[in-house]
Amino acid sequence: MGPRTGNNGSVGFARNWFPLIPVIPILLLNFMPSSQTIYSLSPSFSYEHRFTTQKGANFYKNSATFEVDYPPNTPICVVLEEQVERASNSLCSKSDQISLSDPTVKYKSSCAADVMVLDVITSPIFSPAAEILSQIVETIIEVVITSKDVFIEKEGIKELSTYLEKIVPLLKEMMSKNINNSDGLDNVIFVLDREVKVAKQLVEECSKRNKVYLLMNCRSIARRLEDSTREISRALGLIPLSSLDISAGIIAEISQLCDHMKSAEFKAAIQEEEILEKIESGIQERNVDRSYANSLLFSIAEAVGISTEQSALRKEFEEFKGEIENARLRKDQAEAIQMDQIIALLERADATSTPNEKETKYLIKRNSLGSQPLEPLQSFICPITREVMSDPVETSSGQTFERSAIEKWFAVGNVLCPLTMIALDTSVLRPNKTLRQSIEEWKDRNTMITIASMKPKLLSRDEEALHCLAQLQDLCEQRDIHREWVVLENYIPILVELLSAKSRDIRNNALAILFILAKDSDDAKERIAKVDNAVESIVHSLGRRIEERKLATALLLELSKCESARDCIGKVQGCILLLVTTMSSSGDDSQAARYAGELLENLSFSNENVIQMSKANYFRYLLQRLSSGPEDVKLIMVKTLAEMELTDLNKSSLLEDGVLHSLLHLISHSNSEMKQVAVKAIQNLSNLPKNGLHMIREGVVSPLLDLLCHHTSSSSLREQIAATIVQLATSTVFQDSSETPVSFLESDGDVSRLFSLISLTGPTTQQSLLRAFHAMCQSPSATTIKTKLKQCSAVEVLFRLCELGNLDVRANAVKLLCCLTEDGEESTIMEPVGQKSIETFLRIIKTSNDEEEIVSAIGILSNLPKCPLITNWLLDAGGLPVIFNVLSGSNRNGSRNGTLKSTLIENAVGAICHFSDPTNRLSQKKAGEIGVIHVLVQLLETGTELTKKRAAFCLSQFSASSPGLSQRVPKRHGLWCFSSPPETTCSIHQGICTAESSFCLVEADAVGPLVRILRESDIEACEASLDALMTLIDGERLQSGTKLLAEANAIPFMIKLLTTPSPTLQEKVLFSLERIFRLVEYKQKYGSSAQMPLVDLTQRGNSITKSLAAKILAHLNVLLDQSSYF
Repeated sequence: MGPRTGNNGSVGFARNWFPLIPVIPILLLNFMPSSQTIYSLSPSFSYEHRFTTQKGANFYKNSATFEVDYPPNTPICVVLEEQVERASNSLCSKSDQISLSDPTVKYKSSCAADVMVLDVITSPIFSPAAEILSQIVETIIEVVITSKDVFIEKEGIKELSTYLEKIVPLLKEMMSKNINNSDGLDNVIFVLDREVKVAKQLVEECSKRNKVYLLMNCRSIARRLEDSTREISRALGLIPLSSLDISAGIIAEISQLCDHMKSAEFKAAIQEEEILEKIESGIQERNVDRSYANSLLFSIAEAVGISTEQSALRKEFEEFKGEIENARLRKDQAEAIQMDQIIALLERADATSTPNEKETKYLIKRNSLGSQPLEPLQSFICPITREVMSDPVETSSGQTFERSAIEKWFAVGNVLCPLTMIALDTSVLRPNKTLRQSIEEWKDRNTMITIASMKPKLLSRDEEALHCLAQLQDLCEQRDIHREWVVLENYIPILVELLSAKSRDIRNNALAILFILAKDSDDAKERIAKVDNAVESIVHSLGRRIEERKLATALLLELSKCESARDCIGKVQGCILLLVTTMSSSGDDSQAARYAGELLENLSFSNENVIQMSKANYFRYLLQRLSSGPEDVKLIMVKTLAEMELTDLNKSSLLEDGVLHSLLHLISHSNSEMKQVAVKAIQNLSNLPKNGLHMIREGVVSPLLDLLCHHTSSSSLREQIAATIVQLATSTVFQDSSETPVSFLESDGDVSRLFSLISLTGPTTQQSLLRAFHAMCQSPSATTIKTKLKQCSAVEVLFRLCELGNLDVRANAVKLLCCLTEDGEESTIMEPVGQKSIETFLRIIKTSNDEEEIVSAIGILSNLPKCPLITNWLLDAGGLPVIFNVLSGSNRNGSRNGTLKSTLIENAVGAICHFSDPTNRLSQKKAGEIGVIHVLVQLLETGTELTKKRAAFCLSQFSASSPGLSQRVPKRHGLWCFSSPPETTCSIHQGICTAESSFCLVEADAVGPLVRILRESDIEACEASLDALMTLIDGERLQSGTKLLAEANAIPFMIKLLTTPSPTLQEKVLFSLERIFRLVEYKQKYGSSAQMPLVDLTQRGNSITKSLAAKILAHLNVLLDQSSYF
């Protein structure tokens, strides 16, 4: 028989696959399930982050934080990289021996698998000790990584992982040595491996198990950490380091490490210990309230890093209950009982059970109790006090008494039992916890029945209801669980209904109980908010007496801590206004004011509430949002500020609180709407002059000008800015003289830049800018502004604007032009003015409905240079009757505003001056014919100082022409007895004079009014009046004119004018007196009274007045005529 091919085939199969044997474990481990591999030698969906060792071997991690988990050059990183390099080299060296049908197979490896396989592949002799050492290193690496994710005892576990990490260099060196296997060394390494795995298990538990469960076991975890650390230290101490040829440096480090690990102490953190102590205290007390449980639960959440949201707390609590079920399955009854007690304590917290669950439990229990309270058992009653005990204690005789009663019994010297008369050990008083619990359960049962039975009595709203409310309030104040029963009995709707009772005491008690129920109970808050009109009824109490207002404010403050209730409060009409009022009235009740302030803070979560607060004059939260809120919220707030009707006090306080900084930031915002409303808000605040000045000082003008001039600014934005500029400029008019003057525009460039926009913008903006410049021309810096405007050809532009058809622009241009022409500077005015301009202003005077525009138009005519050309233009345009009609009409019309009327008359008289020039007889004649002289004389009596000055000036001009216009008296012919009687001649001009034809001051009865002006304090008016009177003593009229002045008692007043501070007026008086004192009669009569003022002038006057005074003194024979001293 020939050879069997089957056997040959089997041999061939074995021979072909024999080279693959070393690699098979790698392939098998690659496809075996693993909890979490640390790295992969090839990329995949999970392992996509590539890293490279120092020798160039690539590997892939499932996290980009490799360098955080394995810091470069640390022992752990070095060991891991060596394992990667060895695994990579092994696969490369064997890859040519492997042939697989599927070329897409990936090679994945965990560190533990790599170490085991690498030892098979690379070690010439298989070493179990080296393999276990590699496993230990791998376990240490996992411990170090996992230690970063633990929930409890973080510091202790971090300390343990640090100890373990320091062992790695020793293990690495032992792996590199050719360690001979020995039972003693193998046992030590096995022990070390076991203890490191124990540490790993502990660390994994602390990163995976329920956080609350771990916290409850933090003490045992600390003990386990300490035990594990010391066991590992003992195992390290058993390694014969000196016989293994380990370097001296590592031996020293390990020796020191062992000492530290042996002496290491692990304790629960202080915060954890405090929580455990509170839990133990709560379990012992048995009757802790809900607030205690809530506080405890929040402390637990903070300690283990759980969110305090109810859903998160409830989820964690349910997981904690699951841990207890696992303890029962492990038959760990002691732990299960302990955890049940903790659960019973924590179940009193709001977050651990839903309101429906609580209500269901309560109703089941309450319905099982019956309707009548039970009498106490005899065992509940203290034999000494004969009352139900609250703190029962058992004596050494086995009898139970109330603690306070038996202690008092002992305190008076009794040592025998009150019942058995047996001698007692007074130091032994054991709490009878079982009896105490029974008493508490009996009390709870009766209280529950009592609470349920009181509801019908409250609806009576009489004295019985008041009594029940007091009893109910007392129960609620006793224990937290009583409050919960009251809520579950659905008392809240009844209490809300009682808020509308007529009795103030009933309302106050109802508010007080609702506050107690709402305090620290979100369920009660939500229930109150859900009752129809509940919040409205509480708010209504804010408007009542102090005590009720305080209770209502406290209740609303408590409700505002609940989101659903807080939403309702702000929506009640008038609520926020009442709260702001309450907060502002701190003098009435400081506590209610404080509550109101806190409540407003809680309500400030809503933008609408913040707006309502602002409308109630409380801007704190609006300013906060304006400063640091999101962009959309800032827009809402600045819109509110821009559109509100603010009082002056509001405007002032807003600026003091820093609103301007936020608004300046917003006007440079990229959003055009934001810019516009920010500018409008500035405008709203700036119409208070004090605010406007403050804004200018703070630099608001420059950004507004930049924005106004920017080419991207819309026309509506420019109009808003221009309106704001008007307000700011107007504020400069009202400045306190004691403060440093504020100028709206500082530089020439700003003036020209702003004025140039008048020609480039629309009518609304033009009108605002003209008004702004008009305001600046009334400010302390008016002279500077006018000069700068004239330099940039503003007068020419304004003349053109006065001829436009837009009435508003024209009116404001006329007003500004009037200001710029007040100084009458001929070089500036004459170039643009012409016959057409004169006609334009006269047309405005005749047709305008704007009285200010009329006043300004006449003012411009008054300001025009007094020259024949202007006078002729006025005459040709029919200006004289127009101006005279305004003057005479204003003098008669009392309907106009006083100041405006006075200015109108002043300007009209100034315009009449154009027609009083003595060189222009035609204009004088026309003026005289229409009755100008009589009107001017009237104004000497009734006008302002400026009016009197201008009227006196006109009269002096007219009077200068009188001598030439006075008609000579015709010679009488024939018999005088048959001729007509002679006409009366003027005593001054010696001819026939009238006010209309010769402008005679005597005929116009002007002398008296002119003399009276000499008594007044206005120097310019006195000077003009004196000029007019001096025309009466000019030339050959000295004798008659002096007589007239003496009769009018003018000379004494002229002498008094010698003491005025005006040299010009003094000179004119001296000229007049020098002529008058040429007449002996008047020299003798008035010389003595003039002597002292004249002497004073010779000593204190200027060169002209000294000389004139000396000349008059010579007339008075006080000085020699030949004296040349002066």
